[in-house]
Amino acid sequence: MSRILSKRRRVALVLGPSVGGIGTHVASVAEGLVARGDAVLVVGPPETEERFGFRARGARFAPAPITAKPSPELPLAWWSARNALRGITGRGVDLVHAHGLTAGITALAARPSGAALVTTWHNQLITAGLKRRVSDQIEKRLARGVDVALAASSDLHEHLVDLGAKDARLAPVAAPPRRATGEARAIRDELGIGDDRPVLLSVGRLHPQKDYDTLIAAAARWSDLDPAPLVVIAGDGPERDRLQGLIDATGADVRLLGHRTDVGDLLAAADLSVVTSQWEARQLFAQETLQAGVPLVTTRTGGIPELVGDAGLYFEVGDVDALDLTVRRLLADPAELDGYREASLARAATWPDEAQMLDALDALYLELTGR
Repeated sequence: MSRILSKRRRVALVLGPSVGGIGTHVASVAEGLVARGDAVLVVGPPETEERFGFRARGARFAPAPITAKPSPELPLAWWSARNALRGITGRGVDLVHAHGLTAGITALAARPSGAALVTTWHNQLITAGLKRRVSDQIEKRLARGVDVALAASSDLHEHLVDLGAKDARLAPVAAPPRRATGEARAIRDELGIGDDRPVLLSVGRLHPQKDYDTLIAAAARWSDLDPAPLVVIAGDGPERDRLQGLIDATGADVRLLGHRTDVGDLLAAADLSVVTSQWEARQLFAQETLQAGVPLVTTRTGGIPELVGDAGLYFEVGDVDALDLTVRRLLADPAELDGYREASLARAATWPDEAQMLDALDALYLELTGR
């Protein structure tokens, strides 16, 4: 280790409920910091430990019932987080790094005296009316209360500046590459399809933000193609039953696969990836897609254009006709598909990797703690 154990920097990472991107990022950061000699504590809902295995990565874990949105349970989350943050190695923490709004306001209330506080904004709140005004006030309090507010994309950085953050910085989140195990054939066997049938893949939480309604509506039109593509969506979430009902009603050939740990193999079996989200910052699945050399069709929203550049094809949020026509064009032109496979790999090679992301965090933590 590069640091003497008695002088190990003590870092706490705080997160709310996650089944995908944020949890994956926090797990990557925790593992990287531990490898560099930090004492790391992760504070979050018990199910995040079950899904992401922070203890197995060398970090300590303390459960706290942090919710996805501000709720009456947050005082209990604050109490749990407060006790955990004062107990790491028996000496409190040097720095708390929260991920997401509710994790951030929990950490703001619970951080020990003298500890630096960083919060990363991974998402934009898609609300309106009274909820929008309330969330704006909560975000303002957090953005102005932390030592450094980090943004995963440029539009989020502009949002933090508008909120009045005293120190807002852009901090791109790097996706750990999803390694295929060579089981692409097994994936197609599981799906019951041959090599001639195109597979269109989407990965994400089953949540209104992902707008899978648009994907299902377009998929219902593709039954006239020969061979007709199969659309598969990997992920869990509160929209599962409603989306399955929509699939059944439209007759779209779409499979909801639930949570998967073999996204690398799913990508190896895929001919196209599709993102229909209303908004994304630096989406991990879009990164994983380009890292795997899979052509991407995506909404032009949030931080995706600055991430993907001209390596993907775009359509406007909710535009079923544009998604339909774009997919038809690509599937009918193998040469264009091959061109986007090459462009995907070339674009992914320009992004900062996990080591560079950790270097940036290490420098920030040193700046704030002197350690």
